[in-house]
Amino acid sequence: MFNWLDYLAQAFVTKVIGLSMESKWGSSIHFFIYDTIKIIILLSIMIFLISYIRSYFPPEKTKRILAKFSGIKGNIMASLLGIVTPFCSCSSVPIFIGFVEAGVPLGLTFSFLITSPIVNEAAFIILLGLFGWKLAVVYVITGVIVGVLGGLIIGKMKMEKQVEEYVYNTKVADIDPKELTINERVSFATQNVKDIVKRIWLFLIIGIGIGAAIHGWVPEDFLASYAGENNPFAVLIAVVCGIPLYSNAMGTIPIAQALIGKGVGIGTALSFMMAVTALSAPELVLLRKVIKPRLIVWFVIVTGIGILMTGYLFNFIGHLLM
Repeated sequence: MFNWLDYLAQAFVTKVIGLSMESKWGSSIHFFIYDTIKIIILLSIMIFLISYIRSYFPPEKTKRILAKFSGIKGNIMASLLGIVTPFCSCSSVPIFIGFVEAGVPLGLTFSFLITSPIVNEAAFIILLGLFGWKLAVVYVITGVIVGVLGGLIIGKMKMEKQVEEYVYNTKVADIDPKELTINERVSFATQNVKDIVKRIWLFLIIGIGIGAAIHGWVPEDFLASYAGENNPFAVLIAVVCGIPLYSNAMGTIPIAQALIGKGVGIGTALSFMMAVTALSAPELVLLRKVIKPRLIVWFVIVTGIGILMTGYLFNFIGHLLM
């Protein structure tokens, strides 16, 4: 699908810049150019399509649907809605308040909050293009499982008192949007592409830049020795390294691609992705505005264990997915 882009990137590196593809600089620059253009194309197309579909499915409907479910069915529905609903750590506070005010159980809310940053449709498409359908599908399934189990555990713990009191007293408007025309939906989707790309392009460039540096400069045996498949602590190291960082799934995918290319296990790379998107320090700081420290600690423990289990499982069956 992107053979033309690979050819153009190689031609730019070898003929315009004058570097060999076998050199560290040549390899890194090719990786950066190819992945930047490829991911932006895939991301823009997918954001447009999903945004158009999403114009029929506003946030108010999401809250009402979740409020109707209970038990594990509710957790599954919350996690599935988390996949197709726009969410990042910067929007965690208003979404949390909206769900609690709408009467959505705490366990269901956390299933949504866990799955939504880990799995999204754009990350799925990019993973599909970079690694193939097997890894992309299992990535989505495991992300949903982590969200469902995490929400179930937090829901069983009955920690409603660990939510700040003002959240229950906040009233969020619940307004049904008017019926849009096709042109308005196209305009909405186009504007959403511009807004999202504008918001994440820096994280994307940083992630691709780090991936390019790893791809071209870091010796293969260096990464394999610290986070290779034979290291029993590789997944734990990846999660610990991911928590202080701040990015989204799109920004971490190029890093994961470079890590896998250097001999790091699939599960280790995906655990790093999940830790950055679901357990980043900035997100925890924002969540502190609406939930108390005890619930934050349990959120980190439950989600972290789920990510670790996912990472070790992927490393075990990784050779079957590639």
